[in-house]
Amino acid sequence: MRDHSDLQQMNERSLVQQTAVRRATFSPGEVKSLRPFSIWEISQFMFDVPADTLRKKLADDPSLPQGVTEEDGRQRWFTLEEINELRRRVRFRGKSLLPRRPKGRAMRVAVSNFKGGVGKTVVAQHLANAAALDGYRVLCVDFDPQATLTHSMGITEVREWNTVWGIMCRDLCHEADRIAEAFDDAGDCPYPSGDELPEDVQSIGAQRVQDFIQHTCWPTIDIIPSCANAAFVEFASAQYRSLHKAWSFFGCMARYLDELPDDQYDLIIFDCPPAIGYQSLNAAFAADILYIPSGPGYWEYDSTTSYLGQLGDALHDIAEGFTDLAEDAGITLPKQFFDIRVLMTRFEATNPLHVAMMDAFRNVFGADVCDNPIEMTRAVEQSGRFQMSVYEQDYRHMTRETWKRARQSFDRAYAEFRDTLLAAWATNGQKKGEQKDG
Repeated sequence: MRDHSDLQQMNERSLVQQTAVRRATFSPGEVKSLRPFSIWEISQFMFDVPADTLRKKLADDPSLPQGVTEEDGRQRWFTLEEINELRRRVRFRGKSLLPRRPKGRAMRVAVSNFKGGVGKTVVAQHLANAAALDGYRVLCVDFDPQATLTHSMGITEVREWNTVWGIMCRDLCHEADRIAEAFDDAGDCPYPSGDELPEDVQSIGAQRVQDFIQHTCWPTIDIIPSCANAAFVEFASAQYRSLHKAWSFFGCMARYLDELPDDQYDLIIFDCPPAIGYQSLNAAFAADILYIPSGPGYWEYDSTTSYLGQLGDALHDIAEGFTDLAEDAGITLPKQFFDIRVLMTRFEATNPLHVAMMDAFRNVFGADVCDNPIEMTRAVEQSGRFQMSVYEQDYRHMTRETWKRARQSFDRAYAEFRDTLLAAWATNGQKKGEQKDG
């Protein structure tokens, strides 16, 4: 017979192997670094100008970043910091290289589906990387205790109280105090105040808003990481709800993000766990846009269908059963998204089954299905194996055409994602204007 001690021993053995894997996947010091980018990449995939035109700009103004030239002198390489400086300082035919960024807070996107293996983390990572190369400042939030996105960003040492679990503890303390202060006499409050909660909750709840954010090797991507111990959040959240019946548990992440300065980030991406629980509901309530990746098989289709039904039922139940509680906490119900999109992943255009499943998805979900799927290529396979996105992979380590095909697939998906993002930004601005006029 086997019990919990067997699981703990298996975990300990795996952690030893995990260190070896990290050494193989990251640099010897276990610190992930971002590679430089060539003039060919910058001109063709980022600035959309001829390489010779970019070279002339650099030659005409020596004060611009000049990059590092290879020994043979054929190619120059630039860091992302240098690329972003070029974005700020260079114009082509009077056109700015900076991305469109409407006023207001960052847009929030949840990448979610409770079917494992459909590419949620791959999609979240690549959208974050593509947006960073496009000039946006990105915050990733890893809700998944598997912490794959966290590891792919080069973060290996994470304390569980610096994860979403810590944010929920902090929110419980703040909400407990807010609710208690609403009573003229604190003794009349039927719920505990923050200082009446368990000491461990108070200790975690004392953290500041910026304490949860860690920098990554990408200079314009930060992350709120996850770790295996963060799986405890589902059990802890149920316990916290029993401690404080008036706690709007589904609004923790939205309230936390509202504390961040509007101009700290442009885009916030949530990588959700393969389950509908406290964490994924928090992601859904904080999100402006819901992105649902799905593989091209029947089981993925079946799972996506179930996910839509269960998430819809959960949000409906909250809208019906928590109206007074949400109103008191300043939450508007029912939860509304600016857009919901279904993205096909691991797609092979030459596979008749994949084409048939894409047709089935479009027949059912219509315009909600993204026009540009993520194609399965060798570079995409390697991105999962080595925890490196296509954007991080050096095209010199494979055939340029293989890399280029994968990059263009993600670029097309990202361009469609950016259009969705900008449309939501515009709708949000219009909505705020109407509220102001009213």
